[in-house]
Amino acid sequence: MERDNAWEKYDEVEMQEVFDFAEEYRKFISECKTERECVTSAVKMAEVQGYKNLEDVIKNKEKLNVGDKVYAVNMNKSIILFNIGEDAMENGMNILGAHIDSPRLDLKQNPVYEDTDLALLETHYYGGIKKYQWLTTPLALHGVVALKNGETVEITIGEKADDPVVGISDLLIHLAGEQLEKKASKFIEGEDLNILCGSIPLKKLNGDKEDKSDEAGKQKVKNNVLRILKETYGIEEEDLLSAEIEAVPAGPARDYGIDRSMIIGYGHDDRVCAYPSLIALFNNKKLKRTGVCILVDKEEIGSVGATGMHSRFFENVVAEVMDRTSDYSELKVRRALTNSKMLSSDVSAAYDPNYASVNEKKNSAYFGRGMVFNKYTGSRGKSGSNDSNAEFMGEMRKIMDNNNVCFQTAELGKVDIGGGGTIAYILANYGMNVIDSGLAVQNMHAPHEVICKADLYETLKGYEAFLREA
Repeated sequence: MERDNAWEKYDEVEMQEVFDFAEEYRKFISECKTERECVTSAVKMAEVQGYKNLEDVIKNKEKLNVGDKVYAVNMNKSIILFNIGEDAMENGMNILGAHIDSPRLDLKQNPVYEDTDLALLETHYYGGIKKYQWLTTPLALHGVVALKNGETVEITIGEKADDPVVGISDLLIHLAGEQLEKKASKFIEGEDLNILCGSIPLKKLNGDKEDKSDEAGKQKVKNNVLRILKETYGIEEEDLLSAEIEAVPAGPARDYGIDRSMIIGYGHDDRVCAYPSLIALFNNKKLKRTGVCILVDKEEIGSVGATGMHSRFFENVVAEVMDRTSDYSELKVRRALTNSKMLSSDVSAAYDPNYASVNEKKNSAYFGRGMVFNKYTGSRGKSGSNDSNAEFMGEMRKIMDNNNVCFQTAELGKVDIGGGGTIAYILANYGMNVIDSGLAVQNMHAPHEVICKADLYETLKGYEAFLREA
């Protein structure tokens, strides 16, 4: 059952729509490289579309009616948006859920040190990465520093054309004989992913008191880096104890391929599903069932913590929204969750002819063949999988075919090779119908991933159809 190639069905007008939407998305992932930046951008976009902050609605004791739109933010790292539908929420919602965190390097709480006249930053990697891929990659620093007075300072270094970048060095090939004998997993240890950030010693300026201590003499390069941070951002070394700073690949996402059919960039997993989920909700002005978009944090490390999908934030917000629609009771909230339908919007592995041996061709995802449905994920014997039921898959087939959406089905590699997981099983715990759906990605979890523009466009159309018709 080979699926059609989406590129072949487009006329001139729709081809332009494909490239226009891809350009919007390219700008989004170029500017939004952390979960906080994604939430900030989503709020701005939502307010332009007429969404209200749920906190204000509750504070002002406003009621929510059909067609009203609200959003709720969780610790600036997750966001949930609602478009109130005609049916009572008790009858269920249509939900698109994606994650906005991506593998990266986080600075440690006490990161700055000096060694042999070089200033470095210690990191702790986040999510599943091939550590060697981060060597010699130009990196930018994004994040926030929380001061004791309650202020939060935002930091971005390495994205403007005239900004400096930082990075992790690698061993020159002439001396790498022993290194090259190591397994790829041991090529570099996590503790050695230290970022080089400076080499100029601090000089005493006119009017400065001379510090003759041994420590000052040993830390001149480090102190010069700290001086620059203080002059630029007003922060001290001690303030880094309450900072969240992420090292991510520097620079914008780019068109990929001589035909410009693809995009290469950081963080496709899973912002390539988050962005069309958000836009699909915006594009559906009037819905029969309440439409919901969940953009959540911490998926890459198990969806744990206060901003992950395992938290009670989603459930609590549903209760608050139902209370504002005058349709609240504990039983109705439970019914609303059970009766809901969800597309767990997450990426799948694109078939790569360079690495054909890990895939089974009939059940792989391919560039250009549209959005991907993964009935189940998990590892080997479907361990940790949601495994959607056949009836729900049948319903999705009907919706996609009725709306001329190109789609395909896939597994994440051969049965005994590996596997992966998403947030699907967490929402399925409520008893709702959930299936994984998203885009095929090459280089998944690498600093620079690749997606196909046609798949992005088909996914948007598929998400829009789901919100309208499921």
